Amino acid sequence: METQKTALYDYHKSLGAKFVPFAGYEMPVQYSSGIVEEHKITRNKAGLFDVSHMGQLLIEGSEDLALELEKIIPTDLKKIQLNQSKYSFLMNEQGGIYDDLIITKVEKGFNIILNAACKNNDFKIIKSLLGNKFKLTLYKNLSLVALQGPKSSEILEQTIKGVSSLKFMNGNKFSYSGKEIYVTRSGYTGEDGFEISIPNQIVEDFTKKLIDKGVKLIGLGARDTLRLEAGLCLYGHDINESTSPIEANLKWAISKRRRDEGGFVGYNKIKSDMNGSLTRLRVGVKPEGKIIAREGVKIFSEDNKEIGSITSGTFGPSVNGPIAMGYVKLNFSKLGTKVLLEVRGKKYDAIISELPFYKKSYVR
Repeated sequence: METQKTALYDYHKSLGAKFVPFAGYEMPVQYSSGIVEEHKITRNKAGLFDVSHMGQLLIEGSEDLALELEKIIPTDLKKIQLNQSKYSFLMNEQGGIYDDLIITKVEKGFNIILNAACKNNDFKIIKSLLGNKFKLTLYKNLSLVALQGPKSSEILEQTIKGVSSLKFMNGNKFSYSGKEIYVTRSGYTGEDGFEISIPNQIVEDFTKKLIDKGVKLIGLGARDTLRLEAGLCLYGHDINESTSPIEANLKWAISKRRRDEGGFVGYNKIKSDMNGSLTRLRVGVKPEGKIIAREGVKIFSEDNKEIGSITSGTFGPSVNGPIAMGYVKLNFSKLGTKVLLEVRGKKYDAIISELPFYKKSYVR
């Protein structure tokens, strides 16, 4: 299958981006300044990420759509307000995660942001579960860019009046260059920021306008270090079809009503995990010293028994040291527990650490 390109591909290329194949797309991993500098720009000022590889799905329908979607997605869609967003999942019958997603109530129904590698399969799953009662559109003519960082609100307000009044995990329709765009106050960095859904034909002009105001384009490399410092999961690594939301320490994303009442795909596993059958948990892991523990590194107890493995690991520029996440047996998940990490045949000290590693800066 031919590698796809986003509408900003040529612009990235003109700025000297280094590309990597990611989820079927040629995506910029970094620019000339490098990952650490791009990370710091986002934490201190504002960085713009091209995330147009992600799926933008619109499901059209009224109140009956919310009831049908509640059978698939474990979010309280009866209480969700117009233009409010929620983090949620698409699960299999065994409680494993097909995908994690952001669902937003809009005038026509619900917008869902899907992971790039999962979007086509997600579409098939949702379509098969909903049947032909509702219209589903997986957009190909829309781009998605994320402006992230403490200066993002001030900068975006100069270009799109009114966006600074949005609260975290809320959005609205705005206009740019005579066309409708949709902006949510959200992101994947642990910083205040916005995700902008915008027609392909005007996304380059929009991007250049932000660059003119001092924004820098940021690649996938810094996106990964930023999200890991913020303790956020990467699908296919920290969560997948064999991890349940409870194991992944994401119980907070399932509202109390849904946890109590159930009635959604995967509920039996959720219920049993909450009622004492949980055997492992996603935790933060802080290696002592400078060793970086990457995905697949085994975790051992102090008495050398294997107790889990790392799912994500990197150097965290904002915490100035190595950080990681992984799964350990439940009785080793307590904060401060000392563990050992086996890297290239040698064992190194580490501790179970609080998440996030870096304090999040969201505007509530």
